[in-house]
Amino acid sequence: MTSLAPYLHLPGTAREALSFYAAAFGGHARMFTFEQFGREDGPPETIAHGELVDSPVALFASDTAGDEPSFRSEGLMLSLLGTAPPATLHAWFDRLAEGGRVVDALQERPWGASDGQVVDKYGVHWLLGYEHT
Repeated sequence: MTSLAPYLHLPGTAREALSFYAAAFGGHARMFTFEQFGREDGPPETIAHGELVDSPVALFASDTAGDEPSFRSEGLMLSLLGTAPPATLHAWFDRLAEGGRVVDALQERPWGASDGQVVDKYGVHWLLGYEHT
C-alpha cells in the first residue's frame, strides 16, 4: 500500500529537525548536504535532502535555498491516529510537545477514543490518537 510521506522545507533547521524527529519516533536520520549533492545555491553544509530511516514514521526534510518558501502548517495537520500502541502514541506526543505547544492534550474523549494535538517546535501540527479496545 502506498502512503503519503511529508516532505518539509525548513529555514536552515533541517539537520536539527530530522535529529529531533528521529529521537521522538525512533530510527535515525540520514542526511545529505548541498555540497554532497553538488548544489551551489546555498551554504555547503545545509541539508539538501534528509529522511528518517528505520522509523515507524515516514518523514523527509531539507533546508530551503534562495527564495524557496519554508514550511508553514496553516490549515494542515499530520495525523498519526491509530498508528502505534497507546503508550507509544503518548510518548510521541510528549516528545513532540518538547519546545512546542500543546493545542489539545492527548486524552479520552466523550465518544470513547483518545486524541490530542500538538504543534512542535518546527511549526508542524500533529494529531495523535487511538481507539480504546
